[in-house]
Amino acid sequence: GKPQLVELNDIIDPVKDKTIQSRFDIYSKDGKYYGIDFHVGATVIYYNKELLDKAGVNPDEIVTWDDFKEAGKKVVSATGKPMITIETDGPWTYWPLVVQQGSDFYDKDGNVILDNDINIKTLTFLKQLLDEKIAIAAPGGDHHAEEYYGFMNKGGAASVVMPMWYMVRFTDYMPDLKGKIVIKPMPKWTADGKRSAGMGGTGTAITNQCKNVELAKEFLAFAKLSKEANIQIWKELGFDPIRWDVWSDPALKEPNKYTEYFGDYIFDVLMSMKDEIDSPTVTENTPKMNELVVQTVLYKVLKEKSMSPEQALKNVANEMRK
Repeated sequence: GKPQLVELNDIIDPVKDKTIQSRFDIYSKDGKYYGIDFHVGATVIYYNKELLDKAGVNPDEIVTWDDFKEAGKKVVSATGKPMITIETDGPWTYWPLVVQQGSDFYDKDGNVILDNDINIKTLTFLKQLLDEKIAIAAPGGDHHAEEYYGFMNKGGAASVVMPMWYMVRFTDYMPDLKGKIVIKPMPKWTADGKRSAGMGGTGTAITNQCKNVELAKEFLAFAKLSKEANIQIWKELGFDPIRWDVWSDPALKEPNKYTEYFGDYIFDVLMSMKDEIDSPTVTENTPKMNELVVQTVLYKVLKEKSMSPEQALKNVANEMRK
């Protein structure tokens, strides 16, 4: 029937050429936008430079996932620490690796493509990293577990793949790594592959029960779409703002807890991959799909190791096609 949310095209369209388009797509249907995000959620890789240095690994030379695997062998050999942690109870390792290849769980028309070749290959790669002891399952199951924060804070692993909004987890929960973590684009799968994916999302919408829709829209445009607001979204919240035209603004290099922890180059990294940040296709069934991918696919393949990547993905894909 009629959506309970107000269309926002009239406030989004005037600034679309200055924003990351894919961040509006996740709140859209049939060309109409119903929500505005706080952040791009550009996925990056956070390296523990201290561990890489001990292994003689230069993160700038890790260009592809094959390079990453080889570097991981050196890190494990030199330090006894895993190269990376992989979520078995959360989507934040597997999903961005799929999306960066132009794949997803659904195609743009809402058809299930979970069991396609790219997704099988990607899950097989993660399983190989675990089997070869280059990676370990994230303590606590995901990268938001207390066990994980404690493990990582002590230099437990040499890297983690997460969106840029994860910076606040480092500053708040892993203070001992200050000055040791460097942010880089994700390794790519092919020579011309993409090095990021826009993951997660915290959108603001207006319901159609609103007594003054135009006033709410005017405020939302100011609070989420204006240049000033996007600068403040970084300064106050540590999010990568959806307006890319502020990424080069000097205000984003001014000292705050994030520049003090990581350095003032953060948005140079983001700008270098501006055109490589696709976001997932989100449908009405995405919550159910993600639940099954985590509980059935990732847990059985990566944690229990009781099912092949291909079989696990096909099982869930067939269930979601019913």
